[in-house]
Amino acid sequence: MAVSVAQRDKMHGVKNSIVARLVCFCSTLLWFPVGAYAQQYPVKAVRIVVPAAPGGGTDLIGRVFAQKFSKVFAQSFVVDNRGGAGTTLGTDLVAKSPPDGYTLLLTHVSLSFNASYYRRLPYDTAKDFAPIALVASQPYIVVVHPSLPAKNIGELVALARSRPGSISYASGGAGSGPFMAAEQFKILTRIDLVHVPYRGSGLAFTDVISGQVPVMFATVSLALPHVRAGRVRALASSAARRLAAMPELPTIAQGGVREYDFSTWYGLLAPAGTPRAIVTRLSDEAAKILDEPDTRERFASDGLEPLKSSPDQFAAFLARDIERWSKVVKATGLHAD
Repeated sequence: MAVSVAQRDKMHGVKNSIVARLVCFCSTLLWFPVGAYAQQYPVKAVRIVVPAAPGGGTDLIGRVFAQKFSKVFAQSFVVDNRGGAGTTLGTDLVAKSPPDGYTLLLTHVSLSFNASYYRRLPYDTAKDFAPIALVASQPYIVVVHPSLPAKNIGELVALARSRPGSISYASGGAGSGPFMAAEQFKILTRIDLVHVPYRGSGLAFTDVISGQVPVMFATVSLALPHVRAGRVRALASSAARRLAAMPELPTIAQGGVREYDFSTWYGLLAPAGTPRAIVTRLSDEAAKILDEPDTRERFASDGLEPLKSSPDQFAAFLARDIERWSKVVKATGLHAD
């Protein structure tokens, strides 16, 4: 059947109209995930993976943010403790989770340290995560069981030198913050303390209280109530300046180890590929939470200092910290298979 010029032009017009609508629809799909989808986020519960057992500083901060985010977003944010293997088990879980904003990681300095400490990791620290925000830093307190005859850092060093290899220290596992703090202390003082690893700092501290292990580098939030109750003795704090919560306690540097200065950082991350709009929104809300008076009061009571950063600032910080610890690992020969 012959088609007239007018009919042909009409058919082309319909075809062009359909193509135009398809182009428009596809364009909408392209911007929707980072636009409207991010605005609707979250539409279901969000899991915050804490790669440590309950009771430590990381767990405490994770629960503060879970509570605050739940209120801000009117959706449940739930802490999921996945301790073990120096935080690498929980970290790997997040690295392999869908990048949709519904699985987050609240971790600490071990993320940087483990990148070189472990010869083989199931994830790539530099590529498998989207940094959201730094949220806090915290020094440690060197605590000992009251049965140990050491009243200060100088006496602990002297005792360890007189009894090489006979005094042990507890930590939440190889690669954990307390482990790193203790190992740096050993290097600078040239003493031999035996490492006893646990599946989390809370479990490690329980055995210090009972006297099973006499020494630990513990977070302020974990140690302070027990120091005040007399269950453990505090010898010094690990940061360059004294703690606001315990101004009477000297620093390790003031105790004679002049080069010593160690604090752990805490940060929030998502799997790599998480929409930038979601990452930015979480970062912005985290900064607001850190400015809230009750958050600052809670942090101060636990020896935590709030830290705020943009995703890009955290990414740059993380890259520098990975490089910093790779030099320490190389210089000391510390490694785990």
